[in-house]
Amino acid sequence: MGTHLILVGLLSICSLSFGQDCNQQLLENVDFPGNDITSLFSPDVEHCRQLCTQHSSCDFFTFVRADWNKDDRNFFCYIKASPNGQPTVQAPLQGVTSGFSLKPCSQDLEPCLSTVYQNVDFTGADYRALFTADYEECQRACTQDTACQFFTLLDKAFTSFGNRYRFKCNLKFSWPVPRIPVVEKKTGVTSGFSQITQISQQSVCQSKLFPNTDIPGNNVEVIPAASPEHCQALCSAHSVCSYFSFNSNNFNCNLKKNNEELVTEAKDGITSGLPARFCQLDNTWLQVVYENVDFPTSDIRFELMDDADTCQRTCTQDAFCQFYTYANDNFNDPIYRRRCYLKRTITMPAPPKVAKLANVVSGFQLRNC
Repeated sequence: MGTHLILVGLLSICSLSFGQDCNQQLLENVDFPGNDITSLFSPDVEHCRQLCTQHSSCDFFTFVRADWNKDDRNFFCYIKASPNGQPTVQAPLQGVTSGFSLKPCSQDLEPCLSTVYQNVDFTGADYRALFTADYEECQRACTQDTACQFFTLLDKAFTSFGNRYRFKCNLKFSWPVPRIPVVEKKTGVTSGFSQITQISQQSVCQSKLFPNTDIPGNNVEVIPAASPEHCQALCSAHSVCSYFSFNSNNFNCNLKKNNEELVTEAKDGITSGLPARFCQLDNTWLQVVYENVDFPTSDIRFELMDDADTCQRTCTQDAFCQFYTYANDNFNDPIYRRRCYLKRTITMPAPPKVAKLANVVSGFQLRNC
């Protein structure tokens, strides 16, 4: 079956070709069984197709629509791939729609998601709530809050738990910047980032870092990062990050929330810092190359080339690429030497769960519209 502060490598795809033709056809009541990579949640087939397009490996997909009635898998978006980029089988199945990645097409990587969904809940990922008269005002609030990626409004007819939650607008967060799933030490490789960054009208601010300093406790999320500066960029993009601590031994970026106090203690190998607020971070850290550091997942493809500098330029020139890893001439396995692995992750708004729920309205921010 927009960004808060920093976006890395997110521009429109001008022309991508992976040996496949652009196929924009949607096949209603047709399943592409098998070949699953993962499953995500989508409110409709267009959102599912965009997820497939942004997923590094997805060639095609099957979306389980709201009218599916065989089990509770409504709104599942099945991300799929095959060696030749085509489904192995096509089978009739009521309640699903299948289609293809738009990677070979001319495609905007920051799509306008203007549809609103009646009686559909985007469950979870809440970080702020307010009361609004209607979903239009809730959507405006989401659009104007740069941390907000999507929302759910409990409308005037919502009576669960009494009438206490009517008109409640829940603003929700998903990552608008690339997150590297794994960062690890590995001899003989060089990793880094695309040099393309979103042009900001905000003033540039310098980073505030505290070397050999830990801020213990108050973790809200722990994610991989390549450096303290990368960790700071992630904290700056997060909806509730107050400050962070980066562990250089295991590449853990500890995002923390405590708006009441900041308590530090000396600790070797830990760098802590504050997020950038209302300004654009100095992005010189994007130019850093990380020797003997591997970003081992999220491959789009690999190409053979002579050095890591060429690999970085190739990633920067490919609007789909966000980060890369290059296997140097001293890599232990000669089969992989001189390979430049171009990589990306999903950065479009992506609810962690989508479900039917009466008397609610859900939708996305309109900053890309």
